[in-house]
Order: sequence, then structure tokens, then C-alpha cells
Amino acid sequence: MIWVFSSLTDEQIKSIKELEGKMGVTLLAFSGIKTKYADISEEDLKLLLQAEKDIGVSLVAVNV
Repeated sequence: MIWVFSSLTDEQIKSIKELEGKMGVTLLAFSGIKTKYADISEEDLKLLLQAEKDIGVSLVAVNV
């Protein structure tokens, strides 16, 4: 399973914003997506790691 930002309805956003106001914090909403991590070659892994370094993000190879 991999976690991604949730797609929220207007009502859910309203509820979260109210809770943020009460708590004085920012809340992030995540949802789990069932997926299988991809088997990649050593060469592809090197490319992925270099891309992460170059663009400053984490990348995950999956099969969808």
C-alpha cells in the first residue's frame, strides 16, 4: 500500500478546516492505495536515484 494525498469533498474540507482552527495546526489528509511495487533493474534503480537527487523528491516505482 502507498499513501497519497486524499481527494476530499467540500464537506470534508470544511470539517478539516474547522478542526485545524480548533487545534491551531495544519492537517494533511492521506488515503491508502493498494498497489504493487515494481521490480526494476539495477540500471533503472540508478536512474531513479539520480532523478531523485536531481529534482529533490522521492520516487516510487509501482505497477498499477
